[in-house]
Amino acid sequence: MQLMWFRTDLRVHDNTAFAAAMANGPTVAVFLLSPGQWQAHDDAPCKVDFWLRNLTELSRELGKLNVPLLIRNADYWDQAAEVIAKLCQELDIAQVHLNQEYGVNETLRDDQVAQTLETQGVSLQSQLDQLFFQPGSVLTKTGTYFQVYSQFRKICYQRLHEQIPQRVAKPAAQTPLAINADSVPAHVEPFAPPSKALQRLWPAGEDEAMRRLAAFAEEPIADYQTDRDIPCKPGTSQLSAYLAAGVVSPRQCLHAALAFNRGEFDSGNAGAMTWVNELLWREFYKHILVGYPRVSKHRAFRVETDALKWRRAPAELEAWQQGRSGIPIIDAAIRQLLSTGWMHNRLRMVVAMFLTKNLLIDWREGEAFFMRHLIDGDLAANNGGWQWSASTGTDAAPYFRIFNPISQSQRFDPDGRFIRHWLPELDGLSNKEIHDPSALGGLFATTDYPSPMVDLKSSRERAINAFRDLPKTVEEPSA
Repeated sequence: MQLMWFRTDLRVHDNTAFAAAMANGPTVAVFLLSPGQWQAHDDAPCKVDFWLRNLTELSRELGKLNVPLLIRNADYWDQAAEVIAKLCQELDIAQVHLNQEYGVNETLRDDQVAQTLETQGVSLQSQLDQLFFQPGSVLTKTGTYFQVYSQFRKICYQRLHEQIPQRVAKPAAQTPLAINADSVPAHVEPFAPPSKALQRLWPAGEDEAMRRLAAFAEEPIADYQTDRDIPCKPGTSQLSAYLAAGVVSPRQCLHAALAFNRGEFDSGNAGAMTWVNELLWREFYKHILVGYPRVSKHRAFRVETDALKWRRAPAELEAWQQGRSGIPIIDAAIRQLLSTGWMHNRLRMVVAMFLTKNLLIDWREGEAFFMRHLIDGDLAANNGGWQWSASTGTDAAPYFRIFNPISQSQRFDPDGRFIRHWLPELDGLSNKEIHDPSALGGLFATTDYPSPMVDLKSSRERAINAFRDLPKTVEEPSA
């Protein structure tokens, strides 16, 4: 008997480990509920709800293949080895199959499971699935992990020219087993289900993921290079939550882009090329998790920035978290996040840079806040994005290059459509005024919207001085 351990790969199509399990014999599947660990990782209630809804759909699809999905509890991952080992004994499992995951805690969990199973004579088969390239296979000439995305991308392009990663066929149905599937819980304490409105924004299941992918690759991908920066336009794929939960694979996304772009990934349509680059950014940050594990441990990638004197300003942090900064584009973006579980990518950068530069508040505060609300929360991507914005990370924005949120607002939301949607109290302002109501002085008399919590010019200078005072060289730790 084979055991397929599902984690962040909630699909039956193009699933490397699942296909391997089914090819090796009769298969049963398992998913572990780990609310304590999820809390420790700041996973959002809407994200946990999305997992559970997708598990329900996955169980239905597995049922068509006569594969029962079992649900077991392992509150923290250090209990996973015991739970999996017990299940293997009960079902006389010969092999456990899983797809690789890359954070420090994920790696430790899987190593503990492998060691425990080995004492029982059960082998663990680990597969590359959520990446195009095995971490450690894309390295510099000196044998180290890349720290600059453009250099990493160049090698990836070379490898893709040599061989495009192929999708894995969905297995055929097996002979029914005398094992019943477990019911998937509707919710898990202490994660309260989100609103029905939020759930409707993110329907569960592979069919929905593939529908979104097909719709995006049919037309919007052509203009992705420009439209992805306009928050009031539906210019993005809206697939990030499905990628994070593994309801769709990066290979499926790559092949959709190739089909649109006549087989090309680094030439042809600029929109398709840009989207492939975004898939490679996702890849890059996961390789960073493996090559530089300190980023999984709340450490800055650039070691010298650990000495930065971040401000402790709880009142300002709370105002930022509640969308009360007095900067319309910042507050609109936060309201989008709180309402939908998602924030437009351009605005993630603007919002993050405002917190870390203009407020000079530790990026880890923002990283955790995002994770506690994002339906697409992913350690590698979220940490990479926050450290990029804070100028503490790999390939980060230079510390002196600080987005002016008002200029960003004027450039990417020129008519104020996005702001008006999320800040209806500003609807009466003109297209010019809505980006910076404080410029009206006493003429802006609404009591529903606060004044800016910080002066953008002086706070920018404060951030530049703080970074300029850092030590120039610090011995880099091994992890």
